[in-house]
Amino acid sequence: MNGSFHMTMATLGFISSPCLTKVELRVACRGISDRDALSKPDPCVVLKMQSHGQWFEVDRTEVIRSSSSPVFSKIFLVDYYFEEVQRLRFELHDISSGNNGLRDADFLGAMECTLGQLISISFSLTSFLHLRVDLSRSLCLSPFVTAEELSGNDDYVELSFSARKLDDKDFFSKSDPFLEIFRINDDGTESLVHRTETVMNNLSPVWKSFKVSLNTLCSGDHDRELKCTVWDWDSNGKHDFIGEFHTTFKEMRVEQEGKQIQWECINPKYQMKKKNYRNSGVVILNHCKIIKMYSFLDYIMGGCQIQFTVAIDFTASNGDPRNSCSLHYIHPYQPNEYLKALVAVGEICQDYDSDKMFPAFGFGALIPPDFKVGHLGACKKTTHVCVCVAGIQGVVEAYQNCLPKIQLYGPTNIAPIIQKVASSASEEMHTKEAMEYFILLILTDGVITDMADTREAIVHASHLPMSVIIVGVGNADFTDMQILDGDDGILRSPKGEPVLRDIVQFVPFKDFKHASPAALAKSVLAEVPNQVVDYYNAKGIKPKCMSDYESTRTFSP
Repeated sequence: MNGSFHMTMATLGFISSPCLTKVELRVACRGISDRDALSKPDPCVVLKMQSHGQWFEVDRTEVIRSSSSPVFSKIFLVDYYFEEVQRLRFELHDISSGNNGLRDADFLGAMECTLGQLISISFSLTSFLHLRVDLSRSLCLSPFVTAEELSGNDDYVELSFSARKLDDKDFFSKSDPFLEIFRINDDGTESLVHRTETVMNNLSPVWKSFKVSLNTLCSGDHDRELKCTVWDWDSNGKHDFIGEFHTTFKEMRVEQEGKQIQWECINPKYQMKKKNYRNSGVVILNHCKIIKMYSFLDYIMGGCQIQFTVAIDFTASNGDPRNSCSLHYIHPYQPNEYLKALVAVGEICQDYDSDKMFPAFGFGALIPPDFKVGHLGACKKTTHVCVCVAGIQGVVEAYQNCLPKIQLYGPTNIAPIIQKVASSASEEMHTKEAMEYFILLILTDGVITDMADTREAIVHASHLPMSVIIVGVGNADFTDMQILDGDDGILRSPKGEPVLRDIVQFVPFKDFKHASPAALAKSVLAEVPNQVVDYYNAKGIKPKCMSDYESTRTFSP
């Protein structure tokens, strides 16, 4: 690796934020050499995680005596953050007989990788992932990585209710009933889950179907008590109580089996006072359907690849790269803002791309040999199309190599690049499978000059498996970029067409000048998992089952 790449990597730190999910790592070893002819090794694996450049022990497996191919029962539970580079180290030790400590143990070797790498290759259940360690031994991680969502259950349920023969609470007309559903919490309090619309003047109403997450309905606990109340609506807000019943989601699921379920709507006061009281009507569950909501890890572990593309601004406003005041100046000891942003974001995305071949665009430069403006020019001499380079290191080297050979010029047009990546994403969309999701990172120093075309391109891209990340380098006015982000309102094309979903994330690098680049990566990538899930769920595209997709990739940490 070149010096700038090492230097930029060294600036990445460890940050803490709410984890996306938890993953379980199961470890096994094969072919551990015997210490001597009379005894087999007593192996133990220690898991460490890097923080601020230091390795800290997370956990360790049990010691398995006299085994050269142990399968450990210990499961490592690790918090997973998509927007962070989580570096792991698995150390293999041979523990001395009669001692479970590491002080007198023989160190057999170690393997380092990132958690993202493990997750992105974990979808093959039929093969083992062999990772070489020193002393001609190998440490083998089973590729079976299970994910437990921190939030519990993100599935939705669609429900539809009706009622029959409700009590009439009005003198001159019939009741105007509505239904409320409450979740009973662990402390006995009630939380309103849903309130139906009011059906006017009807004792046998049919309420509209509605969707609610299982987290909201019952906190993921199918046996949690639910309280349902029926009211007669009054315009003065003093609604008349008709009756109530109690149930659970487990009971509601009976309807899925084709069995109609209904409850007597009971008014406790009437039940106590009236000897012949039966009920105040009957509430019927007409429809109960669970809608599976897949997680980001479901798609990644099903084989979905993150296709990462970089576009770098080579307009004259950046300043002459030979001048130390230039935003493109290559300092011998300190990476410039372009390099910091590139490595911070790219180091994370590359873990989810199997071939790690990244398209690298440059725009706004005069390109040799004819020095014509090449808005789709690449970071490479005489090339007017995108160049694909190996890994983020390759992008860094291509960037550095092209700077002395091009002439910074203009204008700052980014629509052609968005359209180029959108063209590839469009081909993926037609497959109707969750196999490739595209992330475009645009690094620019100024106000874009094709705003109308850019808005049009983003609106089109919002229909595709694609996200756009824009990092503003330098101290220019980035007001237009905030508009593209859409956080202050829905972005529309010049023709008035709104984006289908929010796919643009913009951050000015100056906001992170005094923070680690890892903080920048967290800010711009935090929304990506939800954008991936929102796209595929909206299209009704399920992740591939692990057994349906076989890995043919090799892994080199």
